[in-house]
Amino acid sequence: MEEWIQLLKQVVPSKHVLTDLSDRYSYSFDASFGEHLPEAVVQAKSNEEVMEVLKIANEYRIPVYPRGQGTCLSGGPLPVHGGMVLDMSQWPERIVMSPDDLTVTVSPSVLTGNINKEAEKHGLMYAPDPSSAHVATIGGNLAENSGGPRGLKYGVTKDHVIGLKVITPEGELIRTGGNTIKNVTGYDLTKLIVGSEGTLGVITEATLKLLPKPPAVQTLMVSFDEVRKAAEAISRTLTSGILPSKMEFMDQACIEAVENFQPAGLPVDAAAIVIIELDGHPETLKIERQLIEEIMENIGARETVVPETSEEAEKIWHARKQVSPAIAKIKPTKVSEDATVPRSKIPDLIDRLQVIKEKYDVEVVVFGHAGDGNLHPNILCDKRDQEEMKRAELAVEELFEAAVELGGTLSGEHGIGTMKAPFMEMEVGEIGINMMKRIKEAWDPNGIMNPGKIFAEKGQKLVLRNE
Repeated sequence: MEEWIQLLKQVVPSKHVLTDLSDRYSYSFDASFGEHLPEAVVQAKSNEEVMEVLKIANEYRIPVYPRGQGTCLSGGPLPVHGGMVLDMSQWPERIVMSPDDLTVTVSPSVLTGNINKEAEKHGLMYAPDPSSAHVATIGGNLAENSGGPRGLKYGVTKDHVIGLKVITPEGELIRTGGNTIKNVTGYDLTKLIVGSEGTLGVITEATLKLLPKPPAVQTLMVSFDEVRKAAEAISRTLTSGILPSKMEFMDQACIEAVENFQPAGLPVDAAAIVIIELDGHPETLKIERQLIEEIMENIGARETVVPETSEEAEKIWHARKQVSPAIAKIKPTKVSEDATVPRSKIPDLIDRLQVIKEKYDVEVVVFGHAGDGNLHPNILCDKRDQEEMKRAELAVEELFEAAVELGGTLSGEHGIGTMKAPFMEMEVGEIGINMMKRIKEAWDPNGIMNPGKIFAEKGQKLVLRNE
């Protein structure tokens, strides 16, 4: 057995250092593509353990891959160079509420959805709501800077983090930010760490902002005969002075898939639907609802449905949540992307997606958080068909090119990981890449933290096949 593994067993209980092949295979994949076998898995449960583990890794130049629940869609925790996976999901769960300060302090293993559940007991909410919140850890959300439907009004994860505890690659504990909403002391290291995908250190605690839970919500579902009218309706609503908490988009293929999977009464002959949620004071919602209905009528929307009960509203939102399992019934493999463009460019991106679909003969369905331009084009394929997967790779590459050409970004909330690394320079340029690498080298001079992520290695390409 490697000397460094023996040393790990001296600083971490040996039962929490996994080396059996079956255990290591369990940590060789995430929710994206590719399998990479680590040499060991360490289930850390304290700051002291992580500090000692990183000191050993730094001394022996062993790659360290922090991991939560493995729900990442971009390859963030994949151990592409072997080494060790640092499993943070086994950390003792800790949620410490400070309702008077509108903050909460949490351990990295806490499920994101549980933070909001605890906040609601105090009439508060934790706003970020990624679709995986019920299974993903806050540590993973912090690493990837996760978003969600409420990002339109409330922002993404980084907008709600005011302080962190982080273990550096050299095994030292630092505190970034603090417990106050305002803090301009020196460089904002908190914002640097959030979204760094485990390449700069290991997050072991976070202090998060909470918000008062809105007293009321109102849902509307608007259907359109033209996708461009749906995009126009989104822009018109947002420039009217109304800021919905959510504006979700589903194209016709998504609508049909959901109705075939679990019928919810969606209009299958509509080109697109936009689902809107307003939140705030009940009297304000009445006015905003009326204004939105007028906007939709003036634009030429086909129909606006306003649920009369919370059960009816929940049925509509449940249908939106069924998109992913529904489209998985069309073909067994789905490549889930999150290209984000300026809102005005949504119709142009959808036009480009139609061209890509025909050019590469692949199934493409589109849904997502249209209110902030964050779409989720899903390319549906079958990983057993190598030729189809090759076409899917080319389609994804062209999708990224289209998003950047339209003034958008490679990723709105999934992160870069391994899957988008080959395309980073396309968006940020050579100088931008070099500046990021200089930051990485300053924080992690021996390059042990999550190597192979964000920055493409020589000759690296997007690969969805088992080659």
